[in-house]
Formats: sequence, structure tokens, C-alpha cells
Amino acid sequence: MNGYNLKLRRWRDGDFQIHFIHTGVGESVFIVFPDSTTMLIDAGDHPAMMRFGKSVPILPSSGRMAGEWVARYVLRANPRGSEVDYAMVSHFHADHAGTPIWQIPPNYGERPAPLGGCARSGIGIAAEQLHFGHATDRGMPSYADPLPLADEEVKAVAEHVRGVWEALARRDGTRPEPFRLGATDQFAPLHGKARDFFVRNICANGRIAMPDGTIRDIYAGLIAESAPTMLNENAMSLGMVFTYGKFRFVTCGDFSDTVTLPGAGEVFIEDILAEAVPKCNVAKANHHAHHSIGARLAAALRPQAYVLCGWDQLHCTDDSVEAMLLPGAPDSAQPLIIPTAFPMLREGEKAWRKFVPSPCMDGCHIVVTVPSGADSFTISLIDARDEEMSVVQEIALPIE
Repeated sequence: MNGYNLKLRRWRDGDFQIHFIHTGVGESVFIVFPDSTTMLIDAGDHPAMMRFGKSVPILPSSGRMAGEWVARYVLRANPRGSEVDYAMVSHFHADHAGTPIWQIPPNYGERPAPLGGCARSGIGIAAEQLHFGHATDRGMPSYADPLPLADEEVKAVAEHVRGVWEALARRDGTRPEPFRLGATDQFAPLHGKARDFFVRNICANGRIAMPDGTIRDIYAGLIAESAPTMLNENAMSLGMVFTYGKFRFVTCGDFSDTVTLPGAGEVFIEDILAEAVPKCNVAKANHHAHHSIGARLAAALRPQAYVLCGWDQLHCTDDSVEAMLLPGAPDSAQPLIIPTAFPMLREGEKAWRKFVPSPCMDGCHIVVTVPSGADSFTISLIDARDEEMSVVQEIALPIE
């Protein structure tokens, strides 16, 4: 179904809905549970436009910072208005949280900063209009797991995030709490029953919760002999599996790294993650599908669609896409590859582009809707050039 006369169907009781919000400069995912409980994962902003030819469309326009665009989107899509039950920052990179290095001056326009001096960037700007009940990130409570932060830019982002949570605790009574690896009750429905729905926390701070209940610590034995700056912040990302009946959604932030392990040589850590994730219907591609999603992880996930939040022409790299595709399978069995913005500057035509819906070329929001008890789900591509929530393509898929 194509055309601009169709508007996104608003959330209905029993729907599980996932919104991948396009801003062109960062990543943000807004989720509505079947009982109307809501969750915002990341609200990033960084100077992607300063990459000039490598940038992607900044939408709806560059007239507002990304955090404000995220908040305005949430206010349109949220059945609970400005109230968001859970806020989470997956890791301390600006494109997921914002940064004091890239912000509106605190007293811009001679107005006092709404959150008492917090950096007006990313999650800090989104929180000026939104109210969060619970908040978590990969660092609290000590912000020293697995080691004290050493990289100056990462430290700046972490301090920014901690400052936002502290300000929200004063303003709204927001409850900051550590991410509990392996838990299935931390992000629970709060406003009613949601049958056959739960969220399992599967990765955090370089550790993975395995299906047998054990925790695999990837960097154990390396930390004492490695400089803290050698730890990859992407590998610290928080990740979860959302289950609703037969439907599964997997999201793991930017979880990716290559590490040399004693006795094992060089290891691609997503290969270890592959041992912990279930087959799913939709997967958010780790690290914007930038030299990530190896063959082992793709074989474990086997989703019907990969979604990625793109803000750079270097995202959605050929090696990642080739790993996502099923060797020897017919086109009808291949997964869809759906970026919020598709790189246009690649040399040569790639055969796999036929698996990318055409609206991604212009930049779009992506909305996954799973109705209660359904045997199919819908992926709606939403025009991101304005705030009308116009559907430019709708794809219905069976829940396999």
C-alpha cells in the first residue's frame, strides 16, 4: 500500500508497537507495550551534519535539535501523552544520548535552562517536554563498571546522562535504577495485564546473559592487563529481547567489537551474542549495520526484517548486509532491510538494494505494529519530512 493519504493508525489496546524515530543525527526508539506502558530507548544528537557529504537528510528540518524532534514525535505517538514510563540510554555515545559538546547554550534566548543547567542536547532536550517514571543506563550506580570511564568524550556523555536523571528525580520524582542483566521483570507492564508479554535483559557492560542462566563476561581476564581506553563503548551497550506471544524483537544498541581473548585469538563479540539470542521477527541492527551483524549472529536471529537507525552514508555497509541475507535462499525468503535513511553515495549498484523499501531513500520513521493475538504484523514507513504521520508504504508480514 503506497500513498500519502493514509495516516498511521494510532496505538490500540493490545498493540505492541515499536517506533524507530528518524532525525538524521542520532538514534531513538519509542516502544508502547500492549497495556500502554511506554519506553524510550535513547535520544541521541551529535554533529552528524558536520560530516557534510557523508550526512543523511536531517528531518523534518535542522530548525530544531534532535531531542526536541524526538519529544514531539513521542507526544504524537504516545497514548499517555507526555508521560513515559521507562527511559533508557543504551550506552554513552552522543548519537544515543546527546552530549554537552553539541548542545543549545544553556541560557539560549535568555531563558533559564528547563532542567536546571543540564546540557540541552539529546535526552536532555527530550526530557524538557517528557516525564519519565523510571530511568536506567549502562553505568549506574557507580559509573565504573567494568572500569572507571577514561575516554573524555564518553565521560562527558555519561555525566550529561547522570545530570539529566538527577534533574528529573528532583522535578518529577523519576526513579533511576541500575540495569539488571538477565532480569525479565525490570521493564514490566505497569498499566494493566499484557498476556504473553515480557522483556528479557540480555547484554550489558560487556556481559551476556546466556539461555542457561549463566553470565558470560567477555572481557574477564583482560581488564586487569588492558588500559581502560581499550574497552569499546559500543560493547558496553544494553540489550533486550521483547516477546509478545509468538513475536520477538531484539535490540542491543551498538553492541559490537573485536577482541583478542586468551587462548581464543581474535573474537568478534557478536558471535558470542549469537549464542544468547533467539530467532526473532524483527531485529534492530547493531551499530547501524556498520561493519556489524556477522554471519553467526544473523544465522541466530534470522528475522523477517532488520531495522537500523541511519545517520551517516557509511551506515548499512556491504559486509553487514551480505551477512544478513540468507545464502542460496530465494528473494521471497530474504529478510527486508529497512534503514531510517539509506546511503546514496555508494559506488555501483548492489543486488541487495531490492530488499530495501524505496521510501528509505528519502528518510523515514519506521513503525512495527503487532496486534493482540494476531498471526501477522505490520511495518509502516512514515514520511519524516513533516509531522503528519503519513504512511508512504505499509508491509504486512506473517509471524513466522
